Amino acid sequence: MGKWFIKMLNYGSQRKIEPSLKPFIKGFLNVLLNVLLVVTTLSTIDLKMTSLAAIIGATSLAIGLALSGALQNSAGSIIILIFKPYKIGDIIEAQGFRGTVSEVHIFNKIIKSPDNKTIIIPNGKLSNSLMTNFSTEMTRRVDWIFGIAYGNDVDKARGIISRLANEDARILNEPPIFIVVSELGGSSVNMAVRA
Repeated sequence: MGKWFIKMLNYGSQRKIEPSLKPFIKGFLNVLLNVLLVVTTLSTIDLKMTSLAAIIGATSLAIGLALSGALQNSAGSIIILIFKPYKIGDIIEAQGFRGTVSEVHIFNKIIKSPDNKTIIIPNGKLSNSLMTNFSTEMTRRVDWIFGIAYGNDVDKARGIISRLANEDARILNEPPIFIVVSELGGSSVNMAVRA
């Protein structure tokens, strides 16, 4: 049965099934099939199903209270799979960490930071907090602050910054580059540049 299911998931990968959905479905069906196996086995040995239902209900309540964090992470995983705020390969920032989503599991997501650290974030926290996805848009604005000395020509500095930005192939011409004096600092005139 397990080999058949894995074969079906691999067939689904040819039909554009979200890669993050595979581990979740495998884990969920594994738990479901194990529960069905136990119930079927107990019913074949002629155990009364009403008393079994009461035992399962009480046990489920105790386990649910003990594993409330894990259940919250499972619910968070379902919310994330429904709304799909990110996918494998996206660069995200969440819970104070930034990195590339590398794996998606039932209870957590694994991201790799730029300095090659593995960060595991529980799904419950991810579904209930702010998250920034840097991969959803094709372009991104970058802000810089350049300081020039008091007495320097502001228009000349603006021209130099504009020329350097126009020569850089990574900077788009549209929307136009924004260059203004943003602050008169203690030791410099600060110019804000947005491109």
